[in-house]
Amino acid sequence: MLKNKSLAASFIILSGIGLAGFSSEKNTFSHHTQEPWKAPAWADTLKSPYHEEPLTLAQGEELFTLYCSSCHGEGGYGDGAAGGALGQKPANFHDTLVKAQSDGSLFWKMSNGRGNMPPFQDVFTAEQRWQLVAYIRHLGKTE
Repeated sequence: MLKNKSLAASFIILSGIGLAGFSSEKNTFSHHTQEPWKAPAWADTLKSPYHEEPLTLAQGEELFTLYCSSCHGEGGYGDGAAGGALGQKPANFHDTLVKAQSDGSLFWKMSNGRGNMPPFQDVFTAEQRWQLVAYIRHLGKTE
């Protein structure tokens, strides 16, 4: 089963490279910067129905390690090997701009994706996405 998860994560990463690395204007490889990513205002009203507890963090860490660390890095600094190859630096969860976002905003972004960041609403359950938000918050508190 772990092999299938790794395979799925690789597919997601490679799909992102293949689809998001091309500009629609000239159909050439593009390393341009994106506009700041803002979730809709209503996303700030989303609240996790799950308490932050050791099990939630452990499950979030497992998901993060399998699906997110290749781009965002093991420590969440946006320095993962696959992320560097995408031409767009992944989010650094220690950055004050990321920390200032609401949990609902992070949940919405994770669910919907943009550019090289794939949408995960069909990959993870809502509970798993909230576990990831909790773990991302935990990462942001560490140095």
